[in-house]
Amino acid sequence: MSVHRNARCRGPYGGEGDLAGGTDCSDPAVFEVARHHLPPLLVCPVHLGPALLMANGVLWPPEIRLVGPV
Repeated sequence: MSVHRNARCRGPYGGEGDLAGGTDCSDPAVFEVARHHLPPLLVCPVHLGPALLMANGVLWPPEIRLVGPV
């Protein structure tokens, strides 16, 4: 849990680099969503649902880990 303690939400789309549009949420990340051939997506509770539906490479069934305080 301490690894991502200061991580910020990257949801709902989880874009990286030039594709980071829509990742401007400043809330702390609480969940980590596993993705296929991509780094895990760190999201806040508000963006967890949209990230499962819209982010690239999300595994199905989804693998979600709690990484921060709720």
